[in-house]
Amino acid sequence: MKILVAFLCLMPAYAQSLHYAINWPGGATLGEASLGAQSSSSTTAGTATSWQFNLDVDASIPGFTIRDQYHSKADANLCTIEVDKNYQHGTRKADEKIAVDQASHSATRTPQGGTAAAPFTVGSCARDPLTFLQFVRNELAQGRIAAGESLIFGSVYNVGLANTGAEPVRMGAKVVPADRISVSVQGPATALTVEILFAQDAARTPVLVRIPLSMGVFTADLVQ
Repeated sequence: MKILVAFLCLMPAYAQSLHYAINWPGGATLGEASLGAQSSSSTTAGTATSWQFNLDVDASIPGFTIRDQYHSKADANLCTIEVDKNYQHGTRKADEKIAVDQASHSATRTPQGGTAAAPFTVGSCARDPLTFLQFVRNELAQGRIAAGESLIFGSVYNVGLANTGAEPVRMGAKVVPADRISVSVQGPATALTVEILFAQDAARTPVLVRIPLSMGVFTADLVQ
C-alpha cells in the first residue's frame, strides 16, 4: 500500500510530445525530431516536483549518419540534475553522462564505460539546453523573456535571448500567431544565432526553428 501511495503522489502533472520535420534550405525534408517534456507533482501541493526532457533526432542521409538522443532530468525549479548525451555524426560518436551537483555548483562528465573527468564549476541553478527551453517557455507564458545563461552540454555555452517581434507561422491549412525569439549561442567552437518561434498559446509551444548554417537556413517545423 505504501508503494501505491508513493506512486500516486508522483503521477505526471504535465506531459507533452512534439514532432518536427527537419528541412533542407528550400524545403525538402531531411529528417525528423521529437521533443518530449514531462513533469511529476505531489498530489498535496499540486506543483511540479521533478522534470524529464528528451530530444531524438534522425537526419541521416546516404553515407552520413546523423542520430542524436538527449535526455535530461531537472528538479522542481528547473535546475538540471543529470544529462545523457548519445550522438553519431558521420564517424564522430559520443555517449556520456553529465551529473550536476547544484549544492556545490559543480558538474562531472563520465563517458560510457570510462572514468569520470574532473568536476568543473557551474553557476547557480545550472541548466542544460532542454531544461532551459522549458524555462524559456514558462517565462514567456508569464510575459517575460528569460535572461541569458551559461548552459552545460559537455562544454559550457553562453546563451542570450531577444524578442524580435511577432510572426505568423503557417501550419498546414491554418496560420498560428507566434513570437520570434532570437537565440545567440557562444561556445568553445560555436558561434551562431538561431530563431525559435513560440506559439502564443498557453504552453508557448515551439512551432518553428531556423538554424543558419554554411549551406543555408535549415528549419525544424512542428508537425500536427
